[in-house]
Amino acid sequence: MIQAPGGTAIGQPNAVAMAFFFGFISITLGITWWAARRTSTTEQFYAAGRTVSAGQNGLALAGDYMSAASFLGIAGLVSTTGFDGLIYSTGWLVGWPVVLFLIAEPLRNLGRYTFSDVVAIRLRQTPVRLAAALGTLATVTLYLIAQMVGAGGLIRLMFGVSYEHAVVLVGIVMIGYVLFGGMIATTWVQIVKAVLLMSGALCLALLVLLRFHLNPAELFAEAARRYGDGVLVPGKLVSNPLDAVSLGMALMFGTAGLPHILMRFYTVPDARAARASVFVATGLIGLFYLLTFVLGFGAMVLVGPETIRSVDPGGNMAAPLLAELLGGTPFLGFIAAVAFATILAVVAGLTLSGAAALSHDLWVSVVRGGHADAREQLLVARLATLALGGVAVALGITFKGQNVAFMVSLAFAIAASANFPALILAIFWRGYTTAGAVTSMAAGTLLTLLLIYLSPTIQVDILHRGSAWFPLKNPALITMPLSFLAGILVSLVAPERNASEMFAAVERRMHLGGDH
Repeated sequence: MIQAPGGTAIGQPNAVAMAFFFGFISITLGITWWAARRTSTTEQFYAAGRTVSAGQNGLALAGDYMSAASFLGIAGLVSTTGFDGLIYSTGWLVGWPVVLFLIAEPLRNLGRYTFSDVVAIRLRQTPVRLAAALGTLATVTLYLIAQMVGAGGLIRLMFGVSYEHAVVLVGIVMIGYVLFGGMIATTWVQIVKAVLLMSGALCLALLVLLRFHLNPAELFAEAARRYGDGVLVPGKLVSNPLDAVSLGMALMFGTAGLPHILMRFYTVPDARAARASVFVATGLIGLFYLLTFVLGFGAMVLVGPETIRSVDPGGNMAAPLLAELLGGTPFLGFIAAVAFATILAVVAGLTLSGAAALSHDLWVSVVRGGHADAREQLLVARLATLALGGVAVALGITFKGQNVAFMVSLAFAIAASANFPALILAIFWRGYTTAGAVTSMAAGTLLTLLLIYLSPTIQVDILHRGSAWFPLKNPALITMPLSFLAGILVSLVAPERNASEMFAAVERRMHLGGDH
């Protein structure tokens, strides 16, 4: 069992946390049982039968997006570094207008289940889907590792069980959601999680502000008085301006290329509902990130950076420690269960998008050439879910104790460099070709992986070498423009007449919609 530093109950079995945890599991397994009875076709498995309303999808989008990194990570960063922690919340939030104005409507009108449907719509299917699946699976796998390691660490600290048991438990429950309930169950799990997370964060922020006469300015003034004015100005976390721009680009444009987020646009009945759901999600996510700022400074002032680091060197236990201080062990239990629900819902969404890439993009479209009946498609989707769940558990255990913060930024960098340029060029440029799409996606994925390996994040922080070959911690500033450039140049060098001729029909369908 973990020793609880400073008199905290973190690391000891918590009866309230367990009660909330099993309550959440019971409710969501009930949802899965209900959803399983309504999941008999491929469309129901991947897209919830396209019957999710705009409000429901907005809540589910928010639930899918607000991960453990958002709740635990940002509050922890703000509590230990001050103002600079806001770069993540700002970066993650400003990606949503890009999704709203550029992506949501064309994606819903053109695609069926995955974003590669849109990229491949007027190009040669096999090479494009292979390249798209490479980017999707790289993004999903790295995101999954970060979530599984986060889940293992959280449950280990909260319930006093071993890390390995915690990871296996998360894997079993998540596989159950996706395997039997598909997108219907995943949607409702994400809605329940979004409501729980917003309620927990609101309660916690309110308890913090009550200590400062409901005046945030008083809270910030107290932080500056105790730790100096430096906590209210940028420069502590990201001092290199190029690093800041590169990280911002990855977070902003990566949002519009995340496979599990893009997949949610196929669950609504039409493009208007897709736009409305992004509007709802943006409002909820914006409010949530404002609350994490209050939580971070609240933890800095009331708990103290030293105490936070003594429990978890990465600062990830700032919000739970604050909950314990303000509401005692019962409130700590509630926030712990909410954090766990957060991870489960995100992992379910990621697994579903990975399974879609394996079954719909690779098996049905490439191996079977689009000729697979509904029963075969559903069987392959479920087998892909099992395989991906097993891989997630194995990788979660393998990466025990590793610094996984770089994996989240790496997932966003791949999404921004491989998926986003291909999506934008396929939707808006007549001259885009199969060779251009494949080059753009492959270059974006492989170059991002190479530069991250050569960056200070791996070379200095992980491998403890004196210096790194590549100076930036996040490569999006280099890889995203190069991906666009590769797609454009190769398309110009090797034009494709069929792709160009089909653009008018695609453009009409993109704006007016059409039967799928």
